[in-house]
Amino acid sequence: MSGCGNGGKEVGGTAAPGLGRRTLLASAAAAAVAAPLASPAAPAQAAVPMEGAVARLLAVGAQDRDLDWIKNALRTAVALELSTIPPYLCGWWSVKDRSSEAARLIRRIVDDEMFHLGVVCNLLVAVGGRPQVGASAPIYPGPLPGGVRPEVTVCLSGLTPTFVHDVMMGIEAPESPLARAAGGPTLGSFYGNLLDAFRSVDPPLSADGQLAEPIGSDRLVPITDLDGVTAAIETVKEQGEGTDASPDDAFQDDHPAHYYAFAEIYHGRRLQQTGGTWGFTGEAVPFPDARPMAEVPAGGWPDPPAQVAQLLQQFDTTYHAVLAGLDSAWSGAGARGLNAAIHSMRGLESSALSLMETPIEGTAATYGPQFTPPPPSAEGTPAT
Repeated sequence: MSGCGNGGKEVGGTAAPGLGRRTLLASAAAAAVAAPLASPAAPAQAAVPMEGAVARLLAVGAQDRDLDWIKNALRTAVALELSTIPPYLCGWWSVKDRSSEAARLIRRIVDDEMFHLGVVCNLLVAVGGRPQVGASAPIYPGPLPGGVRPEVTVCLSGLTPTFVHDVMMGIEAPESPLARAAGGPTLGSFYGNLLDAFRSVDPPLSADGQLAEPIGSDRLVPITDLDGVTAAIETVKEQGEGTDASPDDAFQDDHPAHYYAFAEIYHGRRLQQTGGTWGFTGEAVPFPDARPMAEVPAGGWPDPPAQVAQLLQQFDTTYHAVLAGLDSAWSGAGARGLNAAIHSMRGLESSALSLMETPIEGTAATYGPQFTPPPPSAEGTPAT
């Protein structure tokens, strides 16, 4: 299983082999599954079995995928999109120079992931469902919800090359050809099947309860027809992993898809096309100086000092307020609930930075936020 940690050494000026347009994703996949620079050779591991909500959904024959199937898939999508935000936030918060190129790339991706969460919540409301964001909050470290990319362990850590490679690139890795090599479904294959089900079932779509609000540089819009569904799902797919043709084809704002943006940080160079081939041979993307937040262990920080325990509680209380605001936004509160969630989210950074600047006794590392989920309610549980 891929892990994450702080053992990776800094990478600068590393160029990938030239990537032809027809073989771009094959080369990108090779980069995603290559051993981290600081990790010794590991013994071969057996393929991870396909388990979890996504595998069970995809095991249903296409002809049997009905409206309930779509709702269940969208509930899983809510959990998936939410699960990416905490590790990306930890990576971003740990960067000391927020004006650095790496910090700018990660911040844009955080905004995109929040937008993706809004898109799938709108889709779920459109087909008569109700998002349960708080119930979908995952425990870290752990797998992606639903059994997507089961070889990836998602953890919380400061930014290191290993963390970028194993977690960030691992989450966003392209559907092809990894889908043939990995033991479980990818985000791209999951969303592709969801779009196919929408086209087959063609369910009625209601704008009631959907949000029309800006998130980052994007804007949520009510989705009321299949063209809107297609545009929404393709945007989520392409912003994450890119298209089969080129990372620049991912979307219209000239930003590379998330996978390639993270790869630029990892390789230390911009991805550019030269002489008809693609490679990490462009301008330097220096790996930033980052706060040495240690990987949050399973079960959280053991026996933290009183000051740290207070900061952890303060952070988690605010995090729970974020989730409650999101739940209320798609339960009738609308823009008021979303704005409350965004306001609470801005309040996370202060306690996160205080934790990241508190040394762990006897080590060179520091603490960091745990993103502890709220207590389970009777309404629902996360997708597994």
